[in-house]
Amino acid sequence: MNAQPVIDPLAIAALDTERHVAAAGWDQPARLFALVRTADLLEREPQLREQMGPSDLAEGALTAIEQEGLPTTTSLETLLGRLAWPDEVDGCAFAIERMVVPPEAERELPSRGEDAVDHLAAHPDRKDVRLVVAVLRGGASICLLRQRDHDSDDAVATGKDIAPGLVEALKATFED
Repeated sequence: MNAQPVIDPLAIAALDTERHVAAAGWDQPARLFALVRTADLLEREPQLREQMGPSDLAEGALTAIEQEGLPTTTSLETLLGRLAWPDEVDGCAFAIERMVVPPEAERELPSRGEDAVDHLAAHPDRKDVRLVVAVLRGGASICLLRQRDHDSDDAVATGKDIAPGLVEALKATFED
C-alpha cells in the first residue's frame, strides 16, 4: 500500500472530526461541527494556542467546533433547512449514522414507517455505517464512511461522492 500523507486542511479536519465522533462509539445522534480557520480562531481566542499541536498550526488548518444542543428531528431535511452560519464560519462537518441494506431489501419494505424501520433493522444483510460529510463555504467537500463491522481508523473510506445529497444540503446552509 502506498499511503500518501494527507495535506488538505479540509480532509485533515474531516478525519480528525470522524475520529473524535468514533471515540464515543456507536448509536449516537447526529452531530454538527462548525469549521473555522484555526489562525482566525487563535486571533479571537489566543489562549487556545497551548492546546494545539503542530498540525493544528499548519497554514490553512481548520478547527472543528461542535454545535451542541442540536434539535432531535426525524427529518434530516428539516434540520439542515434551518441551519445558517455566520461569516466567521468557513465550513461545517456533519456526522450521522445510517443503516444500509441491499436494494432488494428496500423493495420488500412494509408501507408503515415504523414497520419499515423494524424490517430494515432485522435484515440479515444490514450494515451500520457512520457518515461524516465536511464542506467549505467555497464549495470544497469530502465524505468519510465507517462501517460498524470494520470499525477501525484505517478502514474509513473517503471520497467526494459517497453522499452527494448530504453534501449539497450542507453547502446550501452557506447560501444567503
